[in-house]
Amino acid sequence: MGFFHVLLASLAISRALGGTTVDPAVLAACPGYTASDVKVHGGTLTASLKLAGKACNVFGSDIPALSLQVVYETNNRIHVKITDPSSARYEVPESVLPRPSGANPVSPKSAAIKFNYTTSPFGFSIMRKSTSEVLFSTASHPIIYEPQYLRVKTNLAPDANIFGLGEHTNTFRLNPDNTTLTLWSRDAYGVPTGSNLYGNHPVYFEHRKTGTHAVLLLNSNGMDIKLTRGALEYNVIGGVLDFYFLAGSQTDPTEAAKQYAEVVGTPAEVPYWSFGLHQCRFGYNNYIEVADVISNYSAARIPLETMWTDIDYMDRRRIMTVDPDYFPMNRMREIVEHLHSQDQRFVLMTDPAVGYLPDQGYGPYDRGTADDIWLKNANGSQHLGLVWPGVTVYPDWFHPKIQDYWSNEFELFYNPETGLDIDGAWIDMNEPSSFCDLPCTNPFQQAVKQALPPPRSTLPPPPDAPIFVNSIPVRHSKRDDLLTPQYSINNAAPGGNLSSKTAFTDTVHANNLTEYDTHNLYGTMMSVATQQAMLARRPGLRTLIITRSTFAGAGAHVGKWLGDNFSTWDHYRRSIAGMLGMATIYQVPMVGADICGYAQNTTETLCARWAMLGAFYPFMRNHNSDTSNSQEFYRWPLTTEAAKNVLDMRYRLLDYIYTSFHEASLQGTPVVSPLWFKYPKDAATYPIDLQWLYGDSILVSPVTEENSTSVSIYLPKDIFYDFLTLTPVRGTGAPVLLTNVSFTEIPVHIKGGAVLPLRAKSTMTTSELRETDFEFVVAPGTDGKAEGHLYIDDGVSVDQAAATEVAMHYKYGTLVVSGNFGFKTGVNTARVRFLNVAKAPAVVLLNGKVVARKSVSYSKATKVLDVAVGLPFTRGFTVTLL
Repeated sequence: MGFFHVLLASLAISRALGGTTVDPAVLAACPGYTASDVKVHGGTLTASLKLAGKACNVFGSDIPALSLQVVYETNNRIHVKITDPSSARYEVPESVLPRPSGANPVSPKSAAIKFNYTTSPFGFSIMRKSTSEVLFSTASHPIIYEPQYLRVKTNLAPDANIFGLGEHTNTFRLNPDNTTLTLWSRDAYGVPTGSNLYGNHPVYFEHRKTGTHAVLLLNSNGMDIKLTRGALEYNVIGGVLDFYFLAGSQTDPTEAAKQYAEVVGTPAEVPYWSFGLHQCRFGYNNYIEVADVISNYSAARIPLETMWTDIDYMDRRRIMTVDPDYFPMNRMREIVEHLHSQDQRFVLMTDPAVGYLPDQGYGPYDRGTADDIWLKNANGSQHLGLVWPGVTVYPDWFHPKIQDYWSNEFELFYNPETGLDIDGAWIDMNEPSSFCDLPCTNPFQQAVKQALPPPRSTLPPPPDAPIFVNSIPVRHSKRDDLLTPQYSINNAAPGGNLSSKTAFTDTVHANNLTEYDTHNLYGTMMSVATQQAMLARRPGLRTLIITRSTFAGAGAHVGKWLGDNFSTWDHYRRSIAGMLGMATIYQVPMVGADICGYAQNTTETLCARWAMLGAFYPFMRNHNSDTSNSQEFYRWPLTTEAAKNVLDMRYRLLDYIYTSFHEASLQGTPVVSPLWFKYPKDAATYPIDLQWLYGDSILVSPVTEENSTSVSIYLPKDIFYDFLTLTPVRGTGAPVLLTNVSFTEIPVHIKGGAVLPLRAKSTMTTSELRETDFEFVVAPGTDGKAEGHLYIDDGVSVDQAAATEVAMHYKYGTLVVSGNFGFKTGVNTARVRFLNVAKAPAVVLLNGKVVARKSVSYSKATKVLDVAVGLPFTRGFTVTLL
């Protein structure tokens, strides 16, 4: 680098609080690389990359020689990897995220996308072969490859439609002109706008009228991703450049989601009961309050499927314990037994941090110490943090004994005979979080200062009080600065330091990997270990595990809630984009936000609206903090009525969404999606993130403004049907103003072209729901046709002995329901409802026989024809309108 460039760099690069700012001209002036020794063998290309000029050394020494490998892994996927052949650099371990095989490359001639390159200067692009569109291009942007800084920049089309690159609270469609997204897990209380949050998913979808494609940079190091006018730029502080380019489709955005699932895994199937209503709060003072909540939901006739308990139950906030005075084991077991007797469920919080309590007889710490499974400092001592129980240690999820340890702790504490027989697991604080302020040289002193564990503020109840009365090891070289790399990502934690409020980045795992590289994997690794622990204690049963911190691939094991939000209308609205990001892009479909908000005090109207919005999250849980007013749905008349109304809708749709989850587990098809997934040519749909599709065919359009009883919604040029009245509505591709939407209503429409499998009525539990008859709603599209699917199994088993898989097809006045009825439901098909029928048919046939007039009814006002069927749901049937 010449004197001018050195001077320019010194002036343009600053280590400002919250990130490094760099004059783009400095980076653009770097020499990049020249490609040589290019070899092509079928679907594999390799090359050597040599520094093309005097080193830039902007954030360290440029690596002079690199290796390039390009593999056409499938007709829709190209894997591009750039590494340093002279030394082992960290890569995301296969043990954390198994890769799809690239052992049998396809011919580039058969691929939907193509890798093009220039040798001097080296640059590459990905092109859609059928249209010759460039989807990704580093042209005119030099690649920078240094020990702790990697930079790749691609050109974007003007006003590009970019989605993903989370976890964040930005709009679902990212602002392509001025957005910085930082990936570094942190305890992001209040999920603040424009900052890094709990999870990391370095994948984006780009949608154009000509198609949708996806790009994954498989790298777990901290990074800033910057969208500026006409470009997307990665700034990564370690690892390697490991890209997966996915062709997606020119017509169906769902294909991009399915191709991404091929890389990171399809979502885990969850139990049927997990789609019921869940209730929790941080701040139930004792076991009597927990029992009262269960009783009050029952008294209010609001279906409650699962009761959750936050860390309140613990003895001095120590995991795998109960407070003997406030939550004694025998009384908590009574609550669990009561729930199970009513076909309800129970879930508890489990944090990763274990209290540092040597010589105090605390089993989880003693057993972990005996196995030596704690995260270590560079000198080999136990790394100490500060969490709810005070000074803590952290499990090392890379340790060879960690699964045995974690499974054993679950077996001991969650034992059905002697402990708490949980039905699912909730894991939190797994970024991992620490309350210790830097430099954190004395966590014991800070524990005293912060009063951790916090003391109880109420007296315990009497013990007999009645209830229910109502990879390859890699070592960093000495030149690496694991605490303060020269490029500082835009970490929003206090002080911006990578170790702020978390485990130090120079701590070491059992396989010699450091938190500097693996920090963003911690939550997902805990998730996998917890799933295995739950499978071990309940062999053969599906798991429901809800986590806070995720990385690419987490959805193959767990679900996710969107963190510690606030009881505000802004967070109510933002939760929709958050849900769409997880469920549509990142393959984490079992997702939802804390309904009514976690922190601050909700209002009756906000909570009523949020109850209805939350019923169309895949994961529906009311949860708030110990400093907020109670917000269970039965607390106010409006929320009680709103919850009852919308749970009736959700529960009747439960088999429909369960079918969507099953299909997602097989192929990665999203269970919720934005409007543009169904209307990819309609540019008006691209920025919409206050409406969404729940499953394939239910359009949800909530009221989103405080104290309003109206909402402007967008209806594409198509036919829709009001879910409750079943009346047809023709979309014109223009906004529609809905008025007089009461605080206990939510606008929901059926997209034309669907046959919906519904339960004929709602119930108080999902077990009871499974004993309720079906009805089919036929909502023809503009072409007069409709179709649907229904999948039923026992709802809980990993491996199914039998399943019912039914297809419904309607055209030319005939509905055919056919398929495999292997799982015996024990219920009937009560009726079929045909929508938008112009006039009453002269004759209705059921399996070729005339249906009695008393079994057929027609409403001229709504154009709905009801046909009573009354057949056991054990075989197919045909209904014909003549």
